[in-house]
Amino acid sequence: MSIEKQVDSGRRGLLVATCAAGGVAGLATAGAFVSTFQPSERAKAAGAPVEVDISGIKPGEMQVFEWRGKPVWIMKRTPEQMKGLEHTASEVADPESLKPYTMDLPDYCKNKSNNRGRAGHEETLVLVGICPHLGCSPSSKFVPGAQPSLPDDWQGGFLCPCHGSTFDLAGRVFKNKPAPNNLDVPRYMYLSDTKIVIGKDEKGEA
Repeated sequence: MSIEKQVDSGRRGLLVATCAAGGVAGLATAGAFVSTFQPSERAKAAGAPVEVDISGIKPGEMQVFEWRGKPVWIMKRTPEQMKGLEHTASEVADPESLKPYTMDLPDYCKNKSNNRGRAGHEETLVLVGICPHLGCSPSSKFVPGAQPSLPDDWQGGFLCPCHGSTFDLAGRVFKNKPAPNNLDVPRYMYLSDTKIVIGKDEKGEA
């Protein structure tokens, strides 16, 4: 084989190797670029909206989800529990949720049941599970009736074990308790009957 042919063969080999390396680098770059479209854990912690499936929550049950590093409670209240809100309206400090909250309370939650009031979803409750007094997480006390640290006519709700603040099943704090206001409600919206986005509504993100 002549020297020219050896050089040409070597050049072709170098060209193929260079193209192959460039292709791998291109794929790596594309993968890194596509990955930037996915919310990072840091972005989620900073408050990126979270999509949750509520199809598995049965009446009378509650599930806990995480948003901004905080527990978010989503509960489906029974007809009896909804009726109990009428009983507690005179016993809570802010029945219409009009006082300032720790967070900016969405206008659609300023009602006695503290929810969006969407047809067919009046029973759904969405709350940030942190007591506005000193940041403790209240315990669920859904069973009605007299119990330790609870009134004899208890209709179901939440009890903060730290300093005794009690909240009804709309997250409204009872009168003469340490908590200064009702439990926060994050911005949220329905994607469907079974999916909710926490941290965002039709007006934008929280």
